[in-house]
Amino acid sequence: MSREIPHIVVSRLPIYLRALEHALGEGLTCISSQELSERLGVSAAQIRKDLSMFGEYGKQGRGYPVASLAEALRRHLHVDKVWDVVLVGVGDLGHALVRYKGFAERGFRIAMAFDKDPAKIGTRVGGMLVEDSRTLARRVQEAGIQIGMIATPAATAQEVANILVFAGVRAILNYAPIHLTLPEDVRVEYLDPVIPLQRMTYYLG
Repeated sequence: MSREIPHIVVSRLPIYLRALEHALGEGLTCISSQELSERLGVSAAQIRKDLSMFGEYGKQGRGYPVASLAEALRRHLHVDKVWDVVLVGVGDLGHALVRYKGFAERGFRIAMAFDKDPAKIGTRVGGMLVEDSRTLARRVQEAGIQIGMIATPAATAQEVANILVFAGVRAILNYAPIHLTLPEDVRVEYLDPVIPLQRMTYYLG
């Protein structure tokens, strides 16, 4: 099904899921598309259109059942299970990523962490052993991990990405400030915190 759904719609599903999980935390059992719109800044019509691509979850006049819709979105996003993730780069950002509890709460677990710095190899971060990057390909292949996070300097990010893909990784979250050149069947998402800051300062000058 995911291949038939436009990427822009898929990109909104985690945002809908997050809003539904917040609604669950507030004790809501039903929520309307208008209420979701007010929480998310996405039009109610767009929300209804997006969700209708995955089935009929709401009833006119009653809204969406929060718990069952959240469960359905988890299934569609395949986060109704826990995904192991490999992290490469255990500098300041890598330390923060290892310690971030939000991953485990939402379907992801950093299972391995690697660095090439001899001073970091063999140390522990948040209880996790930092392994030698020279063993990266073998260890990822043995574990069958499909998701990687790159938190290295830009100069080494492409090399790391190549190794991850060779080892069987098919989805990469890249924090390094560089565009990666990878096979078309490898999904890549970029998170450079400076970019949105620069977008905002355009309007502040």
